Amino acid sequence: MGPQDCSMFKGLCDRMCQRVYSSLGSSVVFRILECFNCPYGTKYFPQYAEKIPGESTQKLSEVAKECSIYLIGGSVPEEDAGKFYNTCAVFGPDGTLLIKYRKLHLFDIDVPGKITFHESETLSPGDSFSTFDTPYCRVGLGICYDIRFAELAQIYAQRGCQLLVYPGAFNLTTGPAHWELLQRGRAVDNQVYVATASPARDDQASYVAWGHSTVVSPWGDVLAKAGTEETIVYSDIDLKRLAEIRQQIPIFSQKRSDLYAVEAKKP
Repeated sequence: MGPQDCSMFKGLCDRMCQRVYSSLGSSVVFRILECFNCPYGTKYFPQYAEKIPGESTQKLSEVAKECSIYLIGGSVPEEDAGKFYNTCAVFGPDGTLLIKYRKLHLFDIDVPGKITFHESETLSPGDSFSTFDTPYCRVGLGICYDIRFAELAQIYAQRGCQLLVYPGAFNLTTGPAHWELLQRGRAVDNQVYVATASPARDDQASYVAWGHSTVVSPWGDVLAKAGTEETIVYSDIDLKRLAEIRQQIPIFSQKRSDLYAVEAKKP
């Protein structure tokens, strides 16, 4: 990052920490957006890529420790052994790097007359799942386009996750059509909470994000939803309510494992 980029990023982190102090108190999970340290575009990923640990993730570690929170650090372009990944780093309340998750499904789409985008021009896909435990529940991670793949969410549910978090940057074509729909689908299908974090809308950017960070309950209710501006979305994760829903509609014990299965091929 250049000096101007560093200054903007520091300002973002400082504002984030101040808001945590003033509003969230002892927050369990605080999340930020996809590719927060660079413009979202294939030509920018190599230019802004960092090692992990690196400059951006070091600042996230400091914020997590200073605010004593679990921090899901959106994602940054990561460089490793000559390859580039879209990677989310998660930090514990002591600032320790708990896990990092590399986006499994790359955003390669072509909607004629509206949007064409191919992350695979510069990025490589990850090859592993990522979950982490808090004193409250287990959390599973995806990034943006990953939310379209129901199997990933099912595997996380099988592994005991009760909250799925997807930093993402849907656009003005896919956002209004699918952003909320997919979140509610993953939540209801797996009887989990789903939380997403989107960039705020910048109509002058080369890639315009839809915005509308959201939290959805296992019943499919939208518990909290941002607009298009920069803001913080708050919601409680009620595990008692989750347990009630799973008891009332016991889909996990009703699955026909004699006829079908979704299984992970790697740990």
